[in-house]
Amino acid sequence: VLRDDFRQPPGDVVVAAGDPAVLECVPPRGHPEPSISWTKDGTRLSDKDERLTMRGGKLMVTSTRKSDAGVYVCVATNVVGERASDPAELVVF
Repeated sequence: VLRDDFRQPPGDVVVAAGDPAVLECVPPRGHPEPSISWTKDGTRLSDKDERLTMRGGKLMVTSTRKSDAGVYVCVATNVVGERASDPAELVVF
C-alpha cells in the first residue's frame, strides 16, 4: 500500500548563501513504510555529497551555494511504487 497524499510536502525555502537550508517532507503512509529520496531539477540527489544530509524526511544542506538553488521534490518509494511530492523551490541569495 502507498497512499497518494504526503502528510507534509516540502515548502519553499529562502536562504542567504553560506547559511544552512532544511527541506522537510513527511511521506504518505505506506506498507511497507516508504523510503525517501530527493531530486533537484529532476535529478536524484546522492548522499555522497558531504554537504547534503538526508535523514528521515529531512534534506539538510550545510553552507548553501548559489548552485544549490533549484526545484526539489521529495520521492517516497516502496514495493508498490513511487509518489512524488509537489515541488519546493530553494532560493539562495
